Amino acid sequence: MRHSIKLGTSEIIVSQGIENELAELLSSNAYSKIFILVDEHTHVHCLTKFLKNLTTKIPIEIIEIPAGEAHKNIQTCVQVWEALAELKADRNSILINLGGGVVTDLGGFIACTYRRGIDFIHFPTSLLAMVDAAVGGKNGIDLGNLKNQVGVIQYPKKVYVDVSYLATLPAQEMKSGLAEMLKHGLIYDLNYWEKFEAMHQTDASALEELILESIHIKTSIVQNDPTEKGLRKSLNFGHTLGHAIESHFLGHPQKHLLHGEAIAIGMILAAYISVKLTNLPKNQLQRIVQLITGLYSKSNFDHNDIQEIIKLTKFDKKNTGDQVNFVLLNEIGQCQLDCVVAESYIFEAFDFYNELNF
Repeated sequence: MRHSIKLGTSEIIVSQGIENELAELLSSNAYSKIFILVDEHTHVHCLTKFLKNLTTKIPIEIIEIPAGEAHKNIQTCVQVWEALAELKADRNSILINLGGGVVTDLGGFIACTYRRGIDFIHFPTSLLAMVDAAVGGKNGIDLGNLKNQVGVIQYPKKVYVDVSYLATLPAQEMKSGLAEMLKHGLIYDLNYWEKFEAMHQTDASALEELILESIHIKTSIVQNDPTEKGLRKSLNFGHTLGHAIESHFLGHPQKHLLHGEAIAIGMILAAYISVKLTNLPKNQLQRIVQLITGLYSKSNFDHNDIQEIIKLTKFDKKNTGDQVNFVLLNEIGQCQLDCVVAESYIFEAFDFYNELNF
């Protein structure tokens, strides 16, 4: 079944076998050339299927980047910009970002800035990209180990979500995307959260309706606050510490965590702090911990790790001056924005996490 969700000037289409619809869009706009951005993994696992189903007479060029968050930086952008120039991309070219969150984040930024902007389409192939990175118009890159410090908000022409591409995804990457879906329940909808509590598998068929619901939740939030002046900040739940944890571990490759794995930890920490500061009921904290620890592996944090992570929160994009702003929970499905948290509570939250057995 085909689902269409409007978001600003864009449209998110959720269906299987939608390459033909994409081909019609490309032809109707008479693009001079199609550029497809992939990483080394989607080049191997997704590109053949994508091209096999995409019937077009428009010339196609493939540009590949290395896989992983460590390559979501200005150096990779320069290489792609240079490739576009060498391959004679003009302002009537289009860039299709076929991949996960790194490809859609970076590819959108490249398209927005090459020749002051060319059209782009997201075709997410990871769960994280389908429910989060490719939805909402955020495009950007990291600055060193600091997440998403440079970028623009601009909607792609379309986002095409085909859950059949999840069949290529490793279980660890599926769980990484699942963290953002859990977040949507925690900040927005208790009933949605409870569906995950009742679910006992994470295969693509079981997730399809949940994916659609997650996209609806995110688009509803973004539609109400596209430039993040208020409600959209709620999507930062678990991310103030989660992004800092992810950044910290980017500098320590032996402890590497995927985005969703870091956010899962950040949500446990934020839920614990919520008990202290915004009266989240303790039994709801226990429910959050039980579900998240049943899905993700334990990480260990010593005092130096925690100090470094706290320093990294100072670079969070939602901060006001030197004030670090947290999103906390009043209850599952209802959050509170712009909460100031003393460092003592952050250390306490890490102690709580370190003492968990899973």
